Amino acid sequence: MKRMDQINVIPFIDIMLVLLAIVLTTATFISEGRLEIRLPESKEQAQQDAERRLEIAIDADGNLYVDAEPLSLEQLTSQLDGLSSDTPVVLRVDAATRFDRFVAIIDELKARQLERLSILTQRS
Repeated sequence: MKRMDQINVIPFIDIMLVLLAIVLTTATFISEGRLEIRLPESKEQAQQDAERRLEIAIDADGNLYVDAEPLSLEQLTSQLDGLSSDTPVVLRVDAATRFDRFVAIIDELKARQLERLSILTQRS
């Protein structure tokens, strides 16, 4: 019988390549945000700050989300009351959302002097 002085690493490399292919395949399905919101298009986009911000999202049905948690407009107003005026607010609104829902959110932000507002769009 032949004596084995080395470890055969070929099967180990095969397994690692398969795992790498699985990771790379599933990584392409990860996207920003968990809500299905189709952003309107814009020619220019502003850079986003890395600091802590409040993210408000409105889907196509007019449902309101704050940091991916569903809220009513009344709950949003009570949450906005506790924020300082220099808190950045990011607004993600589906292109199919009724405009009056968008205006209601803007009015609530203006009433609390939350004017560091960014509106997310898609580059056309």
